[in-house]
Amino acid sequence: MSYVPNPRPAGDFRTTYKDDNRLFKTHFETRSALVLLALVIVAAPFIGNYWLTQLILIGIYAIAAIGLNILVGTTGQISLGHGAFFGFGAFASAWLVNSYGVPPLLAMPAAAVLTTAVGMIFGVPAARIKGLYLAIATLASQFILTDFFSRADWFSGGVYGALAERPSFFGFAFDDDLRYFYLVLFWLVVSAIAVTNLLRSRDGRAFVAVRDHYLSAEVMGVNLTKYRILSFGISSFFAGLAGALFGHYLEYVSVEGFTILLSIQFLAMIIIGGLGSVYGAILGAAFILLLPQVMESITTIAATVFPAMESGKSYVKQMSIGAAIILFLIFEPEGLIHRWQQIRASWKLFPFSR
Repeated sequence: MSYVPNPRPAGDFRTTYKDDNRLFKTHFETRSALVLLALVIVAAPFIGNYWLTQLILIGIYAIAAIGLNILVGTTGQISLGHGAFFGFGAFASAWLVNSYGVPPLLAMPAAAVLTTAVGMIFGVPAARIKGLYLAIATLASQFILTDFFSRADWFSGGVYGALAERPSFFGFAFDDDLRYFYLVLFWLVVSAIAVTNLLRSRDGRAFVAVRDHYLSAEVMGVNLTKYRILSFGISSFFAGLAGALFGHYLEYVSVEGFTILLSIQFLAMIIIGGLGSVYGAILGAAFILLLPQVMESITTIAATVFPAMESGKSYVKQMSIGAAIILFLIFEPEGLIHRWQQIRASWKLFPFSR
């Protein structure tokens, strides 16, 4: 008797391809997602400014991580320059607002489109190279764009940076953290749904084919050049959108905020969250942003017993991210989303399986 991994529970009937490929696998997942979204919306005014700020940053970084996951997790490419594209979106949105008077709400998606164009230009080498050579090429894009930000006074303000005003909509200004949180949440939900639907489409299956075995994909008629460059463009779009949200949230954009360390953090988010998973990218963003703060709290408590640890607090915060990446690669290479799927698979109760 053959073994079928992860068999569907009794009562899970799927008679069409559309039903088998729906956005949420079960009705329980659909209801749970809607309830969770409603709870977040209702609870936001009561959680305090500190946690509201953390949720805003998690949402912004999650959008960028979702884009990077298309490139790395789904298509099997590599990028060490995602932080630079994130920064380009921030500067591009501020530039459109300050130089051309474009409303910030329109400048954000427009900046994402401009970042897409830049990303596809840098993605052209992906049609010919892979592996370590591609990593070096994307690393070059990080330094090229960073140098561009420092020198292009007309675009970025050079070393002085650029102001980025908060957006408004028909007199309704997103001038406090609660209102801005709802704006970020809107774009996060739109991004998650858009990418999830993309991965269910013909193009999404082509991305996976390029990742799994590019020679077989080419034999089946998949245009490797097209999809490799397209994955860079889509990844850059979400990086640019997230960067624009980030810039207008801080109301100031500076080149110092978009270094190679930020690109490594984005890679850490999708590795820890789970490669190729939209929801894994969100989990990874939350993990990476909250881990240093948790480690700081633990170190502060430990310093009451061992005072010498107080001087190493900043070192522990920086070390924690690198240590987390190593530990996840060793003990949980498929990320947090895989562990959640394992927990969910153990639920055998009928209401949870439909």
